[in-house]
Amino acid sequence: MTRIICFDIETTGFEYMRGDRCIEIGAVELIDGKLTDKTFHEYINPEGKIIPPETYMVHKISNAFLEDKPTMAVIAPKFLEFIGDSQIVAHNGLDFDFPFINYELEKLHLKPIPRSQMLDSIVIARNRVYGPKSYTLDALAKWFGVSLTARADAHGALIDAEILAHVYVELENTAPAIDIKELIHEQHDAFLKTPKIGGDFPHRTFNVPDTELEIHNKFMDKLLNGDKK
Repeated sequence: MTRIICFDIETTGFEYMRGDRCIEIGAVELIDGKLTDKTFHEYINPEGKIIPPETYMVHKISNAFLEDKPTMAVIAPKFLEFIGDSQIVAHNGLDFDFPFINYELEKLHLKPIPRSQMLDSIVIARNRVYGPKSYTLDALAKWFGVSLTARADAHGALIDAEILAHVYVELENTAPAIDIKELIHEQHDAFLKTPKIGGDFPHRTFNVPDTELEIHNKFMDKLLNGDKK
């Protein structure tokens, strides 16, 4: 049995080193490539960190809504228990989700998610899919025909985790893209094996007369070196 966790987070901003906080975690479970009904979803009190208007417009989560929600100190141990030692997938996770959540965990003196458990679907996509104009989660969902109607109005961590799970399953069922060097090599081999037109044309078997050979050599000399006179 192969267990994979797909997760997403919503935050107050991008700069966790400057005080931005995680305010929502959503995660879903895949068993042998199929979604189960087991999920993890929590909103988190940012403990005084103000959500900027531009960030609110993305996920529509306000400070007022989070006022009575538990803090990360309460949620983090539950999240770690949910993921266990399973592989964890996040979209653009290596650049954002994993370092953000690990920063939160380390602040609480909890064990961070090890690199060996991390999978980044954007990295997988770039090595398996050629064609989309971009590799955002939206672009890949549209490429694979995964519906985005569930979050027509705003992003949500659990909704995005479910979309990610569907995209990840499609990626896993997609053969790795052929290496460009390998493709060039194969095409070159095929070219060499293709019969050339006129390749079996009979060659001359008689000797060229000296007078004609001399004329030919003079012509070639003039062609290559120009007229010196």
